[in-house]
Amino acid sequence: MSGAFWGGMLAMLVVVQLLVIWSIRRHRDPSLKIECDHPIDALMPSLAGLTLGSALAGNRWTVHENGAFFDVLIERIGQATQSVHFETFLWKDGQLGRRLAAALAERARAGVKVRVLLDAQGSKAAGREVVAQMRQAGCKVCFFHKRALRNIGVLNDRDHRKLVVLDGREAFVGGHCVVDDWLGNAEDGQHFADVSLQLHGPIVHSIQAAFSENWAGETGELFVGDAVFPPLPPAGDATMHAVFAKPENSAPTVKILHHTIICLAQHRLWIQNPYFIPEPEAIDAMGAAVKRGVDVRVLMPSTSGSDNPMVQHAGHRNFEKLLRCGVRLFEYPHTLLHQKIVTVDGVWCAIGSSNFDDRSFEINDEISLSISDAALATRLDAIFEKYAARATEIELDQWVRRGTWHKLKDNAFYLLNEVL
Repeated sequence: MSGAFWGGMLAMLVVVQLLVIWSIRRHRDPSLKIECDHPIDALMPSLAGLTLGSALAGNRWTVHENGAFFDVLIERIGQATQSVHFETFLWKDGQLGRRLAAALAERARAGVKVRVLLDAQGSKAAGREVVAQMRQAGCKVCFFHKRALRNIGVLNDRDHRKLVVLDGREAFVGGHCVVDDWLGNAEDGQHFADVSLQLHGPIVHSIQAAFSENWAGETGELFVGDAVFPPLPPAGDATMHAVFAKPENSAPTVKILHHTIICLAQHRLWIQNPYFIPEPEAIDAMGAAVKRGVDVRVLMPSTSGSDNPMVQHAGHRNFEKLLRCGVRLFEYPHTLLHQKIVTVDGVWCAIGSSNFDDRSFEINDEISLSISDAALATRLDAIFEKYAARATEIELDQWVRRGTWHKLKDNAFYLLNEVL
């Protein structure tokens, strides 16, 4: 037989093998349903149980916005005495990356155990010199899901979490990335907006557990003892649970959390998210919420404010349905709003790394904190209102008349919504 025949057979076998791998790795996608009329702040044990966690009382939070977050983070890293655990998706070489690397290297030289977990795709531009600097100082630096034959089945699975744990007693969780664009105060199109929380109390153990999950998976190293899991007495009044698990044969817990809270909202559901591409069942749930009297609003960047306009166009594909359902949509044109926040009824909120799209809900490793605390919900609602005041609200009658080229891009990019 000819070489062309055998070449064709080999190509076919490769395609079949890739399809098998894709099928094995793909998470099941059940249609989620819930009926409940209890207030959300009375359901923290239920929310925690559904998302494979435990509701922990006695936590304290501090909100940090925009570039000022890194001043606090680097100062606190410099005061760590036993362990520093750092995990992020996006790190690019620059002023911020070099400053952070120097802080981590200094702690390692001081005898602190420093572990740094970077996503191999998102942090491929971290810079060889920066990585070498940390390693030479004694930091353990690991890249999640590097391009290798052994990782072929998980190359599309990325570590999108952004978290830091210091001495097992203090943690940071949110959306901030290690890129110079996150410096400043969102004052122009070159400086992005974001929100992260500084945390004390029992919730820190859960965040440490999330770090351990991927660190152990990549390195095989398990860490124990008071340097990483010390006793944690109550530090505040907030009840929280961390959401990060991706069980086999079930929906990932971040998806369960976000769908459940849409269904539980009774008065107000406000979403801040940079990449908003809801699935049809989520749109239907938002429409049902509006029908029962919930004020549903979404704040996101416009194509001019986004770092990835394709995502915004993919999201536009379902704007008409959302608007007809009564959801209010606001686009911010001035810079990227990168915070990932949901507030419900002025008493509950979620904040973390998860975008409102299929990649975050079905593929990426993410972390979101579910928090029952009226003061924090009020604080995060104020951030929504601050940016919404300079945003453009999308009106249905104008939206349906947008240009043909705009509509074509919306539908074309939506076809890629699972991989954007």
